[in-house]
Amino acid sequence: MELECYPMTARPPDLVPGRQSRNWMDAFISRHPYRCLPLNMANTTGWEILCPFGFSAEWNGGPRQEDIVITPDRPQHDLTHFVTSHFSRGVLTMHPQYLFRTPPGWGMMCSGSPNHVKDGIQPLVGLIETDWLPFPFTMNWIFTRPGRITFEKGEPFCFINLIEHKKVEQFQPIIRTLESNPVMKGQFEAWNRARTDFNQRLAGGDPDAAKEAWQRYYFKGEVPEDLGTAPATHSNKRRLKSPRVG
Repeated sequence: MELECYPMTARPPDLVPGRQSRNWMDAFISRHPYRCLPLNMANTTGWEILCPFGFSAEWNGGPRQEDIVITPDRPQHDLTHFVTSHFSRGVLTMHPQYLFRTPPGWGMMCSGSPNHVKDGIQPLVGLIETDWLPFPFTMNWIFTRPGRITFEKGEPFCFINLIEHKKVEQFQPIIRTLESNPVMKGQFEAWNRARTDFNQRLAGGDPDAAKEAWQRYYFKGEVPEDLGTAPATHSNKRRLKSPRVG
């Protein structure tokens, strides 16, 4: 399968596989958040589009386009080709500068990088039908309050992921009691016993529990013996491809 990426300028922003690291995750003792596999997988399931230069943007709280003032770190003759105050009312618009084409039935989810936190501004999320759309889309951020924010050169401003969005409509959510699924109920109860026992041993200073530090069942795709077998489809590392010239 191919994700076709057509640059709209001679020097488009860099497009790279999603990176796992986050500054706030690094700041924890022993980098504890990286033990959370769902965070790691979300961070790396998609591609990042990176800022070609650094800039600041300041919003005074007003409704007009000129109420956002954008200042590049260095003079940029094509500043407005990348970042503008297009929609006004505190919305900052950035241009990925690619036209994307996906296989039939596949769309593109456009958002901020997962778990990449920025104070004072929030990424807006869009779903684009890139299997037919003949023009590029924009990435938009909205100020959460008046103030000044910055984007560094090389910082992700857009995160793209692919989804067979029409198939989502085929799903019917069903509310069931856990008792209606005895196998799942037994698996949950076995996990809960193992989890409770581990936490009690850890709190009580058990040296084996302290050495283990955390239960790795989900990370390693393993389960306690009485839970059955984890599926062979389990992943604990995402390996997306980098763009190449076709």
